Amino acid sequence: MKSIRIGCASAFWGDTSTAAEQLVNHGKLDYLVFDYLAEVTMSILAVQRMKDPAQGYARDFVEVMTPLLPAVKAQGMKVISNAGGMNVGACRDALAAAAEAAGISLRIAVVEGDDLTMRQGEFREAGITEMDTGAPFPGMLVSMNAYLGAPAVAEALRQGADVVITGRGVDSAVTLGPMLYEFGWDVRDYDKLAQGSLAGHIIECGAQCTGGNFTDWQTVASGYENMGFPFIDMRADGSFVVGKPEGTGGAVTVATVGEQMLYEIGDPRAYLLPDVRCDFTTATLMQTADDQVLVQGASGFAPPDTYKVSGTTPRGHRITSMFLMGGREAPQKAARVAEALIKKCEALFASKGWGPFTETAVELLGAETMYGANARAGAAATREVVVKIAAKHKEKAALVLFSKELAQAATGMAPGLTGYFGGRPSVQPVVQLWSCKVPKRDVSITVDFEGQRTPVVVDEGLPFDPMALPAQAAGEVWQPTADAVSVPLIKLAVARSGDKGDHANIGVMARDPSYLPYLRAALSEAKVADYFKHLIAANGSVSRWELPGSHSFNFLLRHALGGGGIASLRTDPQGKCFAQMLLDLDIPVPPAVAATL
Repeated sequence: MKSIRIGCASAFWGDTSTAAEQLVNHGKLDYLVFDYLAEVTMSILAVQRMKDPAQGYARDFVEVMTPLLPAVKAQGMKVISNAGGMNVGACRDALAAAAEAAGISLRIAVVEGDDLTMRQGEFREAGITEMDTGAPFPGMLVSMNAYLGAPAVAEALRQGADVVITGRGVDSAVTLGPMLYEFGWDVRDYDKLAQGSLAGHIIECGAQCTGGNFTDWQTVASGYENMGFPFIDMRADGSFVVGKPEGTGGAVTVATVGEQMLYEIGDPRAYLLPDVRCDFTTATLMQTADDQVLVQGASGFAPPDTYKVSGTTPRGHRITSMFLMGGREAPQKAARVAEALIKKCEALFASKGWGPFTETAVELLGAETMYGANARAGAAATREVVVKIAAKHKEKAALVLFSKELAQAATGMAPGLTGYFGGRPSVQPVVQLWSCKVPKRDVSITVDFEGQRTPVVVDEGLPFDPMALPAQAAGEVWQPTADAVSVPLIKLAVARSGDKGDHANIGVMARDPSYLPYLRAALSEAKVADYFKHLIAANGSVSRWELPGSHSFNFLLRHALGGGGIASLRTDPQGKCFAQMLLDLDIPVPPAVAATL
């Protein structure tokens, strides 16, 4: 059966430059893909383009690719990247110039149509509202981009492109595109499209599926210094094997791949992409050899008739200060100083007619404040904490004043204050994510290849109604007995967490299917909501879904990230620590089971 090998060399803008070289020289790839974009990244690129029309793309891509061009060309490898960001044309021109300077003939195509920033007035007048809350269209968006799918990538490859550069799209599209081209899958081969999208989802975060960010980090005995980056061997029937280059560090196991499968997916029955609605509850994972995991069984359905569109809008200014408080009663002193600084500055603001802070957040790093009531009893007895004070204000001048007043605390407040990290903090603009849905029929997509623009036809899909999804079957739930023994969740499961805007996602995979009845009993929606109640907003909630094919659960904690991303003042604005906190939750199990752990 025909198969192709696709490797991913970037999980985000700023990822290691060593991944591409490793995969090009040792991966034996047919395709090399790069994923650079996040919502915050788009806003940064938009600002760059406003300052300089030649900017607005991920410059790392050109820098990384330039020395690898001879090897890429010699191997006949195709390259696909969303490095175009807010300026696909400039990215193409920069790479073309680098190739010409190296004497390399390179045929480059770009995908256009995702950038809707200049059309925001049109959508505002049409009454488009925020997709989760129904909030009205904001007065101004810095960026506004539709998440496009894979057909345009496939079309560019059909035209003969060596390199395809896109703007915003779903992260998995750079991987699914080559499959549509190579295997000739129809746009209604939904099961295959779901499998291809799952493959893209698993490798899109780079080393997160090869042992990076893994619960059992101790078992990754070697490799952090030479981490293996992932590739998938995709077969024409949609099944695929996850692997990494021989001789590299890390690990590819059912657990490392499973954690990534669960990462940031929301309802696993309805992982909505522009090309397909994926159901990952039926997907199975099997270890077939060392560092090889076979993935199959994901189900697909008609995609929605809308594109998800993410915009970013200005929301005032923010500042973050960090300093050390040491000695006896360090947390108590730190809390007192932070409170005093806020009160003092708000009094100064009032005298200038500025009004109070719009939001503040004080975290005592080292005293387990992020755990809330779940902190260990002795955590407050620590003799050193890092005090983090973050604040927002509409007036930049107010935060500049706050930054100046911080220093006085070292001599005029509690003893033991030292070590202002980074000196006087700077004021930064707040850019908040704003997402909506736009009908596919209102978005035109083209491939620009060597001066010729080709319109791209997509599956317009069907209206999606989450209430029409079938209810999940109820599995066996264990009723704890009087002699039950409590063990931490980490003994029974691995877990990973991440974010979708202001919502946190926690995926939990049982170490053994026999543990599922205990997990169902202990990890109810109510229990998880109670455990994280200090972080979930008043309008928040928790949902749980089960993935029988992989013996897993997925939780969505709505409005649990303080606004999420750059809009959040928290130390963990993306929920990266949520899984680690949940793994400490005590789970009752029978004594016989506890004895085997």
